[in-house]
Amino acid sequence: MAGGIGSRFWPMSTPDCPKQFIDVLGVGRTLLQLTFDRFKELVFPENVWVVTSDKYAQIVADQLPEIPSNNILKEPCRRNTAPCVAYVSWKIKATDPKANIVVTPSDHIVMDVKEFQRVILNCLSFTDETDAIVTLGMKPTRPETGYGYIQADLSFSSARNKELYRVDRFREKPDLATAQKFIQKNNFFWNAGIFVWKVSTIVNAFRVYQPAISKAFESLLSLYGTEGEQEAINKVYAECESISVDYAIMEKAEEIFVQPADFGWSDLGTWGSLHERSKKDLYNNVLIGDNIRVYETNNCIVHTTQEKKVVVQGLDGYIIAEKNGTLLICKLTEEQRIKNFSED
Repeated sequence: MAGGIGSRFWPMSTPDCPKQFIDVLGVGRTLLQLTFDRFKELVFPENVWVVTSDKYAQIVADQLPEIPSNNILKEPCRRNTAPCVAYVSWKIKATDPKANIVVTPSDHIVMDVKEFQRVILNCLSFTDETDAIVTLGMKPTRPETGYGYIQADLSFSSARNKELYRVDRFREKPDLATAQKFIQKNNFFWNAGIFVWKVSTIVNAFRVYQPAISKAFESLLSLYGTEGEQEAINKVYAECESISVDYAIMEKAEEIFVQPADFGWSDLGTWGSLHERSKKDLYNNVLIGDNIRVYETNNCIVHTTQEKKVVVQGLDGYIIAEKNGTLLICKLTEEQRIKNFSED
């Protein structure tokens, strides 16, 4: 899923080029490309599908030349994740009705790729043998208020797979006091928005829980892969309810399991989360750029990949970021105000 317009990393990311298409980590690969890389050993390129906005389709094609151009599905308008998942599910169903699918955002990071791949293969094995829906639950490391939570029943695991447990319920993003209560227990996990299921399972779930969305994409079965597909998609998309797959399906489904996992995951929703997940110097600074020097500086993140040389002195807890001639210097504790800055 690569259609988001996230610009939290302004000035590095903008609505014209959101964070999934940016080399956020300074490793020479964008978040979209890193997501693709994680699946190289699991999925052939021709079985990778990207759902994105029509305005980003060319960026996707440029960054992922390995996948067929027909595998880049273009959303004409934003309708949250449920129509996105429905579109690609019916599209895959039209060519492979027995397919096993992993749905993942394109703008997250994973530090332990090998463990990620092991977990995904374990989930795929389970869904291949059952009609269950599986979601990944990240073991929380702090009382995070920016994530939704999954409450699991850890009293016993699935008889088919000892790493999978039934989901008791999904919990909304909590306030700090509630988040602190969650992490004091061992059965609450961050909802990473990564799902595994057979195509037949998710299509049937849409038929039961979202019949209007199901009817819209089922009606186009004869058009998938033809010249008339995009025009038809443009029409039905505009008529779809804007709803997340969590609300549309996950909170209603009965056969739903969670795999608790710990592979260094972050959704990189803030500069603070990038600071937390990145390599730091002795003074807790994250320096992303070719020639950065810091003196008497602590707890900062400097992201200046386009500058020849950057020197910072005497700062504590700041963001210093530059992109295309725009420079941001802001306290990490004030980063929620960056959006307001960017619109001035």
